[in-house]
Amino acid sequence: MKVDAPLYSFDAPEEEVRRLEAKGYAGAFTYEGPHDPFFPLLLAARASQKIDLYTAVAIGFARNPMILANIGWDLQALSKGRFLLGLGTQIKPHIEKRFGMPWSKPAARMREMVLAIKEIWRCWETNERLDYRGEVYQHTLMTPMFNPGQAEFGLPPIFLAGVGPRMTEVCGEVADGFFVHPFSTAKSFGELTLPALDRGLEAVGRAASALEISLQVMVCTGADDEEIEHSREATKTQVAFYGSTPAYRPVLECHGWGDLQPELNAMTKQGKWGEMNALISDELLEEIAVCAPIGEVAERVRERCQARADRVSLVAHWTRDPDMWDDVIRDLGVG
Repeated sequence: MKVDAPLYSFDAPEEEVRRLEAKGYAGAFTYEGPHDPFFPLLLAARASQKIDLYTAVAIGFARNPMILANIGWDLQALSKGRFLLGLGTQIKPHIEKRFGMPWSKPAARMREMVLAIKEIWRCWETNERLDYRGEVYQHTLMTPMFNPGQAEFGLPPIFLAGVGPRMTEVCGEVADGFFVHPFSTAKSFGELTLPALDRGLEAVGRAASALEISLQVMVCTGADDEEIEHSREATKTQVAFYGSTPAYRPVLECHGWGDLQPELNAMTKQGKWGEMNALISDELLEEIAVCAPIGEVAERVRERCQARADRVSLVAHWTRDPDMWDDVIRDLGVG
């Protein structure tokens, strides 16, 4: 199994990616937070040799297929074939109110976005006419001066993130990889996510091997009782934030906790961010996160993957100390 880690550094990603590569990580990823996710990867590509570099995720609907096709082509070239283009949708309020972009049926729009990017790449690879005509995106103009040509190191795979069944099915239909959201449990992964991926694959006649699955797992652990308790509280805060999102309600419903979602959502609208984690029980925390002594984390992560995950990343919001994970990485077989 490949084990990946986040690139947190905005101003010095070169140092961080060298450290992760030396420790044996297979991949390093950025995410769309307070900074653009692509710029650090540009610097990381120059500073590394073999580690995969990707976005987990960049917000697709904040951009358009042509912009993403260009970014993907360029980062694939600069990394010499080590880039993965990871995309997610975000939710309607953020797309419309934060990014000022249009929103429509997200699964259908994302399906078109991926197909449009691949059509643009096909045009560049073959030098044939660009002709993508969808309901949302239309790309029919490509002049020689804007065509970068064939990709020397191949085209990057496109990974999608999803939680709901339709978005997950779309990933099975058109994407090369799928990010399992950290707001997930072993039960929801087995009963909701995997069947939806399989439906998407079957709909277009693709084999399961055509899709790489990357699992993000929240982890609560620590060197002593105080650190473990701190990690649990910090992770409860993150679980509460995710749990407030209507699109993530199916994960809670899978365990009979669906009524918690609107309660958490109401608290966000009241600005009660600091009070939300009180609603996250220990039972809920331990379904979503791997809560174990550091020496048992690797075994518990393998159990969560259910033999279907190709990559895994450990999400620990309470620490950025890469050294504490050395034994876990070795136990997972990549160190």
